[in-house]
Amino acid sequence: MNKDQFEYVANQIVNASYNVHKEMGPGLLESIYELCLINELKSNNLLVQNQVSIPLIYKGVELSKDFRIDILVENEIIIEIKAVEVILPVHQAQIISYLKLADKKLGFLINFNIALIKDGIKRFVNNY
Repeated sequence: MNKDQFEYVANQIVNASYNVHKEMGPGLLESIYELCLINELKSNNLLVQNQVSIPLIYKGVELSKDFRIDILVENEIIIEIKAVEVILPVHQAQIISYLKLADKKLGFLINFNIALIKDGIKRFVNNY
């Protein structure tokens, strides 16, 4: 993916998040927002996978534990969904770690439990 393609998909993700929040509002479970966002992204003809299992590699050895990405868009952009009162540093550390471990360049941490969704969308980069 080149930079223009990344930015196009990133804009699609932000717009889809606005649409989901506008339709559903705050106060629901993360799993509900995940399903709605997946549906919204797929309706925009994007390749979307959810609960993607990524193996944990430590010093070149695959360990018997994996981690799960909430949503992976176009095999390149990670979305981590939250429905919490406030985003904590551990939530930000989670998306940063996922980007590094999955070797992805761009990710979003989206908190739907907020009055204005623009305040709930955080963008993170890894060697982008």
